[in-house]
Amino acid sequence: MTVKRTLFGRPLRSVAFDVAVSGFVVLFGLAGAVNQRGGWWATGVGAAMAVVLLFRRTHPSAVTAVVAVLALVQVVAGWGPLAFDVAVLIALYSVVKYAEKLRDGIVAGIVAAVGVVLGALQIEGTVAWWATAIWFALVTGAVWLMGLNVRTRRLYVVSLEERATTLEREREAEARAAVAEERTRIARELHDVVAHSMAVMIVQADGARYMFDRDPETAREAVRVVADTGRQALEEMRRLVGVLRETSAPEPAAAPAVAAGPDGVGASGLSGEPTHRRPALVELPELLDRFRAAGLRIDWRVTGEPPALPPGLELTVYRVVQEALTNALKHAGVGATVALSLDHTPDAVAVRAVDDGRGRPPVRPAPSGGHGLVGMRERVTVYDGSLTAGPRLAGGWQVEVRLPLPSSTGTEVAA
Repeated sequence: MTVKRTLFGRPLRSVAFDVAVSGFVVLFGLAGAVNQRGGWWATGVGAAMAVVLLFRRTHPSAVTAVVAVLALVQVVAGWGPLAFDVAVLIALYSVVKYAEKLRDGIVAGIVAAVGVVLGALQIEGTVAWWATAIWFALVTGAVWLMGLNVRTRRLYVVSLEERATTLEREREAEARAAVAEERTRIARELHDVVAHSMAVMIVQADGARYMFDRDPETAREAVRVVADTGRQALEEMRRLVGVLRETSAPEPAAAPAVAAGPDGVGASGLSGEPTHRRPALVELPELLDRFRAAGLRIDWRVTGEPPALPPGLELTVYRVVQEALTNALKHAGVGATVALSLDHTPDAVAVRAVDDGRGRPPVRPAPSGGHGLVGMRERVTVYDGSLTAGPRLAGGWQVEVRLPLPSSTGTEVAA
């Protein structure tokens, strides 16, 4: 983080520059003080002009007015143009560049034009006064136009900075809205998972009650299923409450966990399942066939022994695959090749999707149903997983997700 040094509420660099400008005016005036008319009185007026220039950035209109009054005193006293009058040009440039309204610069330009004529009339020599006035007018006009050009560029840069700030706020607002919507969707799906588990528990409990006397072994098995399902439901409920309580701001697009890159949309239009039904991993082949029909070349691989996953975690794996393939279809394009793998280990399940980026844009983009990397990040976070996404040096894009498996079903789950 860069710390800007300030003095009197202004950047130290600008203060030093204004001091240098004022010092230049003083030295320039003193260099011509030997032969100037008005003696030390004129020198005092010129020094006052130089001191006033210290405030030319913060109070440009007031500084210009003071310099104009001091220049008028010089004209009334009949001292004629002096070396200190370079302060008039500096004040004119400053009011055009820094004044809040350009109207102040225009007024200053008119006053300077009058001062040019009055100053030319006081010059004694062989050159006609009107020729001197033209020369002074050319110099003054050049300074005024220079200030206008710099003002225009400065205002343009300011407008670009304001626009960038506005766009940044809009992106943050859109990201927050996307995260809120995705969390609502996750909470709704987890609610369905918990409701399904409760229904299973009720059925198994009723069956156990009727089988206690007829078949104790079957009853004990039903009670075990009720206990295991209850533990899973309690864990899903804990995650559901965590999603609903989560109020932290979304991570920026360039966060270290997820590299900056294309942020695709969901693929409900390709998934084919209605929103009220929870998809399972056994439906992954059908999902892959739909993406193949849409134009992707998918190399599907499963390693390890697939364990029995909790319903919520199974749904998360399904959605991650769905979003990764949608990203590939949207950004890599039709005809791209995607290497998709599902790796099972004793303690985690990992999903990896790598496309070669060599497709062509689809004629009809995939319908929006989620929020791409934002949605995946939210789902993975619910299960304490990790998500890494980013471009590949060889071209294309890769997504890697690792989801830790829950503890054994025989272990009590704290509420």
